[in-house]
Order: sequence, then C-alpha cells, then structure tokens
Amino acid sequence: MKEKILTLLEYDKIIELLALRAACCIGREKCERLRPLYGFREVEKLMELTAQAETVLIKTGRNPVDDFPDMRGALKRAHAAFALSPGELLGIMRCLRAVRLARESLSNRREDAPLLCDMASALSAHRSIEEEIGRCIIAEDEIADGASAELSRIRRDMRKANERVREKLQSIIHSSQHQKYLQDALITIRNGRFVIPVRQEYRQFVPGLIHDQSGSGATLFIEPIAVVELGNEYKRLQSEEADEIERILSELTALIAPHADELYEDLDALGELDLIFAKAAFSRELNAVRPVLNDKGIIRIIQGRHPLIASDRVVPVDIWLGKDFRTLIITGPNTGGKTVTLKTVGLFALMAQSGIFIPAHEGTEVGVFDNVFADIGDEQSIEQSLSTFSSHMLNIVGILNRAGGRSLVLLDELGAGTDPTEGAALAMSILTELHNRGTVTIATTHYSEIKAFALTRRGMENASMEFDVDRLCPTYRLFIGIPGKSNAFEISKRLGLDESVIESARGFLKNEDVRFEDVISNAESLRRVAEEERKMAQQARAELDKLREEAAQERQMLIEERANLRKKTREDAKKIIAGAKYETDRIISELKKAKELDRSSVDRAIQQARDALRKEEEGLDEPVQANEEAGTPPNTVRAGDTVNILSLKKKATVLSEPDSKGDVQVRAGIMKLTVKLSDLRLVKENPPNVKSETKVSFAADKKTGLELDIRGKLVDDAILEVDRFLDDAYMNGFSEVYIIHGKGTGALRAGIQNYLKHHPRVKSFRPGAYGEGDAGVTVAALK
Repeated sequence: MKEKILTLLEYDKIIELLALRAACCIGREKCERLRPLYGFREVEKLMELTAQAETVLIKTGRNPVDDFPDMRGALKRAHAAFALSPGELLGIMRCLRAVRLARESLSNRREDAPLLCDMASALSAHRSIEEEIGRCIIAEDEIADGASAELSRIRRDMRKANERVREKLQSIIHSSQHQKYLQDALITIRNGRFVIPVRQEYRQFVPGLIHDQSGSGATLFIEPIAVVELGNEYKRLQSEEADEIERILSELTALIAPHADELYEDLDALGELDLIFAKAAFSRELNAVRPVLNDKGIIRIIQGRHPLIASDRVVPVDIWLGKDFRTLIITGPNTGGKTVTLKTVGLFALMAQSGIFIPAHEGTEVGVFDNVFADIGDEQSIEQSLSTFSSHMLNIVGILNRAGGRSLVLLDELGAGTDPTEGAALAMSILTELHNRGTVTIATTHYSEIKAFALTRRGMENASMEFDVDRLCPTYRLFIGIPGKSNAFEISKRLGLDESVIESARGFLKNEDVRFEDVISNAESLRRVAEEERKMAQQARAELDKLREEAAQERQMLIEERANLRKKTREDAKKIIAGAKYETDRIISELKKAKELDRSSVDRAIQQARDALRKEEEGLDEPVQANEEAGTPPNTVRAGDTVNILSLKKKATVLSEPDSKGDVQVRAGIMKLTVKLSDLRLVKENPPNVKSETKVSFAADKKTGLELDIRGKLVDDAILEVDRFLDDAYMNGFSEVYIIHGKGTGALRAGIQNYLKHHPRVKSFRPGAYGEGDAGVTVAALK
C-alpha cells in the first residue's frame, strides 16, 4: 500500500498517537514502522494479541514492559569483543532487568493471555549477569570498591597515599616559613598532581615542580619537592586502579558477549510486546471495541466515531455494505460529512488490519482487504500542470489498474471538475467496472444521474447525508437507502432569494429531473416519519425494558427476603430448641429431686415438658411463611404482657421492657428468647374460663429464698444456669436467692459475682454470712 494513501486517510496521525503510548524506545520505533497486514489469519492474530494485552491491562493496570535504553549498538560491540564502558554495562543491566520482569509478569498468564505467555516464555533469563553488573558498577562513571579484591586494596592504598600527601602539604602551608610566600593557604590539583599556589616573586623560596600558572602569571602552582615522591606513589596507584577497572570491564563484557545475539533478539521481542500493549492502551483510551473480522469484504460499522475528531464534536455513523450491495453512492451537501465518512471507513479498515481496535459499538464488522485505495480531496499538481479533473483521473487510472475483488476503493466527488454530463457518464462507467470486479466501493457525488443510476443497478445502493433545511446546516448523519437532495432551492429561499426567481429556475429543469426530485422528497418525508416512529418505538421499548428490569429486581428481592426470613427463622428455632432441650433436662432433674411432690405430679410434669419440646421440634419442619397478621406493633410492652410473635406464630409472655435497640426478652412456653418490638402484637386476654395449662413451680419460702447449687461446674455453664435461675426466681416473685458455688480456688465465685454486677434482675449481692455458707455462697437481692 502506498504511503500516500496512508497519509490521505490520516493513518500517520494514528501512528503518532500510538507511539506516545509505548514505554520504551524500541517499542516507539516499532509503532512508527507499523503498517497494515493483508492476510486474514495474520490480522486475526494481531487482534487476539491486542485483546489479550487489554485483558492484562485491565487486571494489572500496567504495561509489563518497563522503559530501557536502546543498547543494540553496545551488544554488537560486546559481540565483537570490545570492552564496554560502565554506562553501557548499566544500560545492558537495565535491559536484562526489563526482559526478566516482562518474562515474570507474563509467563504465568497462560489462561487469559496464552499468546503473550508464549512470547514471554521465549525471552532469555540472565539474572546472574544482571546482578554481577549491579554489584560491580555503581554509576556510569563509578566502579564499586568491591568489584574485585584487588581494586579494593588499590583504593585503600590510594586513600592512605592521599592522606600522606595532604598532611605534608598542610604542614607546609601552615608553617610560618612558607605562609608569606603563598597566594592562598589551600591545596589544589593540577594535571593530576597536588600543588599549592605560590606568588611569582617568591618562586625561589619554594623549591618544587611548576605544573601550572594563573592567567595573569602572578600565581604559580607548585608541587613542593618534599611531596613529589608521595605524589608519584599516588599516581602509580591511580594507574593501577585504571588497569584494574579496565580488567573488570573486560570481564563483565566477556559475560555478555556469548549472549549478545540472544539479548539482541530479546530487546526486539520486548519492543514487539511494547507495541502490542501500546495498541491495547490506545484502544482503551478510544473506548474502542474489537471488530468482527471477515474475508468477504463485508463492512458493518455501528456508531463509528472518527478517532481524530474530539469526542464532544464527533457524530457517530452507521454504515454497512459488502453483503446485499458492494457499491454505495453517498450524496449530500458540501461540508456535510461525506468525506469524513469515507475517511472513517478507510481508517477503520487500516486500523483493524494493524491490530488496533476501532471506536465503535459491539457487533461492528470489518472485512480484511488486500488493498485500500482512495481518491479524496483536491489532488491538483502544480508541478505536473494537472487540472483537478486530470489529477483525480490519474489516481483513478492507477486504482483501476490494481483494484480487485478483495479491494476497498474510496472515491470522493467522482466525476467532478469537468462537464457535468460527461463527468456523470464517466463516473457511472467507472462504478460499473469496479462493481463488475466485485470491488467494495464507496463514492460520493452531487450528480443526480448517478443517484438514478444506482437505483437501477442491482448490488448498488444510495445513501444521503442529512441536511437541516430549517437551520441551514448539516447534521452529519448518514441514511442508507435514500439518495440525497441538493436542497438548492430550499436553501436559496431561506436565504432570501425572491420566490419568482426560484420558480423561474424550476422551469429550467427537465421534467424527469423534477419528477426524480419529487420522488426523493417524498422518500425523505417518509423516512423522517419512519425515523420519528422508530425513536418513539425505541423509547417505549426502553421504558418497557426498564419496567421489566425493575419488576424482576423487586421479585428477586422478595424471593431473597423470603429465603432469608426462612433461613433466619429456622436458625433461631434451632437455637431455641437446643435451649429448650437443656431447659427440659434441667426441669426434669429438679422435679426428680423435689421430694415434696408426689410421684404422679412429677411424671405428669415430665410428660408435659416432653410434649412441649416435641411440639417445638415438629413445628421446626413446617414451612415458614411471611406473617401478615393484622394490627400495628405496640409502642411499648411491660413485663407480664401477653404477646404474639409474628415471625414464629407463637404466644409469649414479656419478661422485660424494650431496650434502646427495640429488643424485648420474652418467654414462649419453656423457651426464653429476644425479639424485636416490631415483631410483637399485644394479645387481649379472654376471661379465665379457658382451661389453664399445668405449670411446674418450685415450692419455696419467700423469706428464705431459693438455692442454686453450681459447685463443680465450669464458669460458662454455671452462668447459663444462673441466668435461667434468676429469671425463674423473678417470675415467681422471690426477693432474694442463694447461689452455692463453693470456696475452691475462687474462680467460679469471681465469675458469678462479675456476671451479677451487670444482670438486669439483680439489685445487689453479697457473700454469705456465718451460717449461710460464708464465702462458698453468694446472696443476690432481686429488683
């Protein structure tokens, strides 16, 4: 494909934007050299690579390729056995790190990015070389002391030699003998030697070697004879240091040399990965989608947006061809968007065949073409002395010489620039030739003859760019199936041209032209009506879909609420039954110990407790349904009130008033539980003519109180028994109770007394007095 066509369709501007998204120099270089491919399978692979890179970007938020310098030249020198500089070695270390990190980042993404995983797995791994360079080189001009033992020794000796030279010079410049001869009392370096500044007139009083002088000649920089030998020693060590550094650099280069070709290929592969991720990042910024590809020349663009037009100005376009028709004729006013539409289609084809997603809606389909041709804009050549018509015709000749059944041809203002009759005739002939070849062609025109021609040819279709006559401006919307009107008379009338002049102009039209324009006008009117009805239908459908969605959401919420209610109720019931079993066992145990009750009373009470427990267990298996019992929740309840628990369909007796959260403690049969005030309904008690239930109570003297023996129990188990014991005592009207915990280690006593401090039924408590059990008993006074 000619570069001229790529520039004409503004592909070069897309490439510039793409290169800005690359992370490394080689990636940018590959972006700038990117060109469309023409094989269907090749393009499919490009698209898949971009899609996988987009997945990685979404999941990780970053390009796995880090920036690194272009060290391909240094690798070539290393391969040729030239020792590399510290800066070059550091650059190669950065390259090695970038290769390693990309490999580590992508080699474990077999599931969501298999192609990228394969590319990363092919990268080499030379972490030992990377670490060795990092150990030896600190900066571009600095080698680490620890690069070798010899270098460490040399630099240690250099520091000592430096100190000896400076100490000697310090003694000279601070001596009373020499101070008067010096320009300044400082030590400096000239030509790698330590010197002091001596005034010119006192040269003979400071014996030594002159290494430099000031610009005026008033100051001489002299190395005193007393430090010459020390300076020579320092220079010798400097020479040894340079030799050792050269040896270290040669060794590091020798590590790289065997792998230079491999690393060269790695850098190229990193650039390729960077290009792929740049495509993915650019596609995401464009809010672009992966188009469906085909090899049949079918184009179906849904709400396509030209990527170079600002998002707040671009008008999306719907355009399709290649299936029912392969030639599309677009008519409409100047500056109405025809050329932008042509460029959008051509640019989308080039982007897709380069592996770049296109800014359109899902479902967009693009054919893979073996070539894209375009004749767009004024191509007049001054140098060749060609007219506009000649320039266009020269381009079209070139297109006809090369276009085939898998080509896309875009022609702007076909037949323009010459006599309208001849131009229209040539245009129809050119379109026929391309159509017969099976070429996918889009052409724009103003000629009515071409509109009529397209209406009579199978496989050709008209389209029009909409123009708002009332506002005298284009809308840039494309409508396929209806040829466009020139609107010349309507525009002239709105601009103030006299009606008589317009009517006179109409008289110059041929009858067939008038009839054709009337047909187009009627078709346009019908289209507008159909468009309005379509919008209304879409709006109604959207509202219906919204209502359906809301209804479905509400239904799902009801289902979930019902399921949650059933689950919670069953869980609560299971907890209650577990507590009831424990309570029943306790009551049975107490009843067996109650010697003052006869055997028949004990048996009857035991049977009642077992029947109550069985009833609760059977109720657990029944389906729980939402209770919609009439009535409103009470504002409050008092201890002793009878209530219905809606969620459990149970009667209960209130044990305490609601707390700050609205929680109420109640007893339902032998069960004690906490429920919400809103779940309760007050029950109006009937006169006492209903057969009362048999109750089990403990015979006890209110004066002496009740006793609970919890000796030998764990603290947690004892607290549960004490809690139930206090409730029973409170409901039976006792004012004082005795809790026997024994003396022992005191742990059980401490746990029980700590619990009593916060119990709502307990007013106060004290240790047992003499004769009551002393410290082995706690006496609690109830409210």
